[in-house]
Amino acid sequence: MLCLLRARAATAARARGYSAAAAAAAQPTFANQDKLPRLPVPALEATVTRYLRSVQPLLAADEYARAERAAAAFVAADGLGPELQRRLQEADGRAAHSWLEEIWLNKAYLEWRDPSYINVNWFATMADNPDYAAEAAEVEAGRVSQAQVARAARFVTHMLETNEALNAQQLAPDTQRGEPLCMNQFRWQFGTSRVAAPGRDAIVGQYPSTARHVLLMYRGQTVAVPVYSAAGQRASLAQITAQLAEGVRRVDALPQLAPSVANLTAGHRDAWAAARQALARDATNRASLATVDAALFGVCLDAGHPAPLSMEERMAVFAHADAGANRWFDKAIQLVFLSDATMGVNCEHTPVDALTTARLLLGAAAKESGPYKDTRPCRDLAPPEPLAWTVDGDVARAIDAVRTDARALAANLRLRFGDAPLFGAQWIKAAAGASPDAFFQVALQAAYYAHHGQPAATYESASLRRFKHGRTETIRACTAETLAFSRAFADRDLPLQKKLRLFQQAVAAHLGLSRAAANGQGVDRHLLGLRAQIRDPDEAARAALFQDPAFARSSSFVLSTSNVTPGDRFRGAFAPVVPDGYGVCYALDKDDIKFGVADWLSSSATDAPGLRQSIYDTLAQLHEATTYAKEHGLM
Repeated sequence: MLCLLRARAATAARARGYSAAAAAAAQPTFANQDKLPRLPVPALEATVTRYLRSVQPLLAADEYARAERAAAAFVAADGLGPELQRRLQEADGRAAHSWLEEIWLNKAYLEWRDPSYINVNWFATMADNPDYAAEAAEVEAGRVSQAQVARAARFVTHMLETNEALNAQQLAPDTQRGEPLCMNQFRWQFGTSRVAAPGRDAIVGQYPSTARHVLLMYRGQTVAVPVYSAAGQRASLAQITAQLAEGVRRVDALPQLAPSVANLTAGHRDAWAAARQALARDATNRASLATVDAALFGVCLDAGHPAPLSMEERMAVFAHADAGANRWFDKAIQLVFLSDATMGVNCEHTPVDALTTARLLLGAAAKESGPYKDTRPCRDLAPPEPLAWTVDGDVARAIDAVRTDARALAANLRLRFGDAPLFGAQWIKAAAGASPDAFFQVALQAAYYAHHGQPAATYESASLRRFKHGRTETIRACTAETLAFSRAFADRDLPLQKKLRLFQQAVAAHLGLSRAAANGQGVDRHLLGLRAQIRDPDEAARAALFQDPAFARSSSFVLSTSNVTPGDRFRGAFAPVVPDGYGVCYALDKDDIKFGVADWLSSSATDAPGLRQSIYDTLAQLHEATTYAKEHGLM
């Protein structure tokens, strides 16, 4: 099978003007997998020491003393910590690739019972493409536009090319500073879906991903759109354009729209699991569910949104589409196209981290402008077919209930975006002499402190892909050093030189935490692995560190943050992870900084517009202070 796939990919490469020799010379996608080290199990005492350092800025003196006592009891010879560490090391010995892989997949995602819609799925807007512009009359009429379909077809074509390259292992493996990175996540990009099940969901996928169709979502209806012939030949761009247009036409021609089963994917996971089990009792529904799950990815054509949309309005559409309409949120990748041919994505986070999917999206986006040398049409391309569903009264009522709940959740999400064009990564490195990421994280701590008058437990995602089957670790970005700087920066009476010295110390502390996390020496994943070894309530009660209030406080991440550079072509966002928290995405482009702040309107403790302004003010003040200090030899 692999040889056949490689042959097909080589044929496709020749059709696009590439030589088969050049394609064959590329390093295979998974060539470096055997070179990767296993994720280590950190030393228990080292992790607990790092943990105590991370909670100190969040606690009063008496609270910290209590946390120290709980930690000491946990790691003592008669404490539970050493036994949990022994069990985790045994689990590491049994694991095929990583002790963390299954624990993280289950605890962070599959066992999550609240809606993955908004809470787990991430969303992004892609850069506009001037080659595709809808006529104003088409957009105002609230129908699918020709430009919308044309851009969708072009982007779909390039995503199919990417999948073919991945199937044939012709997607170049990622490296970082000369080190290979794990490519396992790329096996779960195409043809992958989350499947609701009672208590714990499942992930279904196939690699190589050889499905012949994509899933079209239009007017809340599900349509299987073949993009390959039965023999496996990819349709031409002209054919894919016609297929999408025909899918739209067939939905519009339906005498009556069926209840949107897709809405159920926005619901509570156990409620969706029950509804899915009820649906699966019918043979037609089972076939439709299998078709949806197997689809290479989703293509959502939205109509009726007013144009032009603000950034906040556009992102809201990509996040929740007006209470979950016209999306199948369990698909790993959904491409979303609006009537004016603007584009975004909504992706299910469980199998894959956002930046790995972003590589595929940015690769497709890089090819979607300019002329395209179309391939020859394939023969025997089946027409698109709206999927049939048999919906009984109980499932219909479940759909209505999900719509109500999803509308409330969507209305609760507030999104605010900012652009700081004064400086970007190039200036930060040259003038401030700092890592751009550490610079922004320290600035964010100061901005939060200035606005709220206190520090916040902070999560920043760090990649573990230098290890086999690595996902992410937490950088606990709120430190004693960032708190000292934040307090000093807010004090007008302190000399600038002292503030900058504290700033440099905070940046250095952040860099140290970032390196430790990337090397598998963080806090949160090890503690999660230890907690997963607890066998019963009696043991849970003995786990002193986890029973101490400091643990819950320090792992309730009021600031959940992620660096999603580059922001000029791909601007991501996500919801807060706690009720009184923020989700902060940022991109550190060469000459500017782009960021987004999300919070819940139901929270009286958060204020996304206010925090956005504080970030603006802090960045401007840091720029002014650093520039002055540089010019006057103060740093």
